[in-house]
This record gives sequence, structure tokens and C-alpha cells, in this order.
Amino acid sequence: MFDTLRFMPLPEAAEALRPRVRALIAEHVAPLPASRRIRSWLAADRDFSRAMGRAGLLGLTLPVAYGGAGMDAFARYVVVEELLAAGAPVGLHWIADRQSALMILAHGSEAQRQRHLPAICRGESFFAIGMSEPESGSDLASVRTRAVRQPDGGWRLSGQKIWTTNAQHCDHMIALVRTSGDSGDRQRGLSQMLIDLRLPGITIRPIADATGHEDFNEVFFDDVALPADALLGREGEGWTQVNAELAFERSGPERIWSSAVLLDQWIAHVACHTADPARTRLAGRLTAELAALRALSVAVTARLAAGEEPAVEAALLKDLGTGFEQSVPMLVADDLAARPDEAVSAELSATLFHALAIAPAYSLRGGTREILRGIIARALGVR
Repeated sequence: MFDTLRFMPLPEAAEALRPRVRALIAEHVAPLPASRRIRSWLAADRDFSRAMGRAGLLGLTLPVAYGGAGMDAFARYVVVEELLAAGAPVGLHWIADRQSALMILAHGSEAQRQRHLPAICRGESFFAIGMSEPESGSDLASVRTRAVRQPDGGWRLSGQKIWTTNAQHCDHMIALVRTSGDSGDRQRGLSQMLIDLRLPGITIRPIADATGHEDFNEVFFDDVALPADALLGREGEGWTQVNAELAFERSGPERIWSSAVLLDQWIAHVACHTADPARTRLAGRLTAELAALRALSVAVTARLAAGEEPAVEAALLKDLGTGFEQSVPMLVADDLAARPDEAVSAELSATLFHALAIAPAYSLRGGTREILRGIIARALGVR
């Protein structure tokens, strides 16, 4: 898509990364069928993640002292949009690179930084997000998973997390848990824990989706013994920390490119048939929406590069971006269904099937549309 569209260029140092990313894509991603590449976010490929590390494309914004490249948020932006536009299997290193490493850098002890950050940059340590819980939905303040401090300074953890992406493949989890009070105390008494998922007492159960894939999981903690340094940041400040983490999760190009592989496939299909004004208008509309969303995404990244926390802008981007991502499979399906006599390749059909099956999750991951609009409304003073 970058070969046909002239998007606004980013800073020169960031743009200089594109050839390196494209070389990696040509070697590892281009041979894959589109029906696999459409699952980019979810696909867990340990070899690809390690190849990313060897190429120096992970931890770009982390200090050199911890194995990073010491670059700004624009560098990661270039890498991420190239990977997602191509449908690279980013699901395994994704969370660690996007948010876990930044949370450890900002709130972790020096020992935690030394232990985890270099391994993340090498593509050898993978993290899951421990936020959602049964019966809580997107209401993070009502979490009930509890960590109780022990006389020796350690913790005992009990509870459950759900919809945890790729937890069965990950090494660690940063989880939002209650360390004091109860669920009625809402934001008070919440802390973040850095959990080794291989510890005794942890059970991970995959959840099959509509396509038969098992990308999401339930994670159970049965009186798990955690060391004293499992606490990330200061006790009781988990709510503030998790909101900063969500800003990282919501702010990047992740929120506009999820359907790019399908869009490319459909445009290639359309190009092989007689020109149709309705299709031309649809292709133009989708391209214009994508360009506008990218401009908004770049603006949010500029705020991050300046050291700011654009939580409201990130919420706006995610709401609009995931709406676009979800519209693409539906519009493509409607277009093809309106032409039943037109031959459609098996690959386009399979890609569309997978996109339709996973698209509903686009507006759930990182916070539901209702939660995001509540954040925006409060910022506007209308709630």
C-alpha cells in the first residue's frame, strides 16, 4: 500500500528504518498467504520475533543501556505500520515492545529493568496483559484478583484474568490486581504486578474463537507465591499506571491497519475487472479515511515523542480507527455479494472470512467504544 499511496513522511531518522523493515518482510512475511497475514495482531511466531530482535527493530525507544536504540516514538511508528500493512506475525513480541517495556522503564526498579528490558529487545521475552476479568468487562476498577503481602515481603496472588492474548506463549504478565480494600473501593487499592507465568499455581486455558484459533486465554491464579519485587511501581498506584499503559496501547498505527491485508486483496481483485464507478468511489472513500486516520495517528505519536501522555487523543484515535477497521470487511463483503456472478479467488474468500470473524474484537481490545467515548466526553466537559 505504501507503494501506491503518498502518505505524509515522518522524521528522516525514522523513515530510514523502512528499508530494513521491508527486507525482513520480504524474507519472512511476503511468502505467507493473505489469509494468514490478516491475523497479524494475533499470530505468534517465535522465529519472526527473534528475527526482529536480531535486526534491531525491537525496543527502539528504549535507552541503549538496556539494549534499545534510544530513538523516539516515530521510529517505532514506521516499523509498526510497515509490519501491519504487510500482515507480519507480530503477536508474540507485540505487547512487550509496545507497552510492557515502557512500563518497566518508567516504573520498574533497576533490577527489573536489567532483568527484562534487554531480553525484550532481543525478542526473547514475551509479555501478556492482565487487565480484563470475568463479569468486569471493561470496568477495570472493579477487578477482584488479589495480591496479599506476606510476612517475608512476598505476595500471595489469587484470582482470574480473561481474554488474555497469547498468554499460553508468553513468559510474563503485567497484571492489575487489588492489594488493599475490595472491589467497591474502585480505583483505590490497585497495584500492578509483574508475574512469571511459569510459576506453580498458574493455569492457562485457551479459548477457541469462531475460526477455531486459540489466541485468547483464561488465566487462573491459585494462591501463587510471588517474590517481593513482583510489585511494579508503588503499591496503590496501579490505576494511574494502567491508564498510562492504555495510552501506549491505544495511540499507535495499530488502530488503523488491521484490515489492510484484506483491503489490498480486494483492490487487486477490483483491478482485474471492468471499471465500476461505485467501486471507484468506495476505494477512494476508504483510502481517504485511511489517510486522515494516519494523520491523526501521527499527531498522537508526535505528542508521545514530546514526552506527553495524550490519553484523550489516543482514545479518539482508537474509537475512529477501529470503526474504520471494522467497516472494511463489511464493505468488501457487501461489494462482492452484490456481484454474485463475479469469480472470487479462494485466497480473497479465505481472507475475508477471517477478517469478518475477528473484526468484532477490534473495538474491544484496548477498551470498548463506550469506555473510550466516556473518556472523550469527560475531556470535553459534557460528562
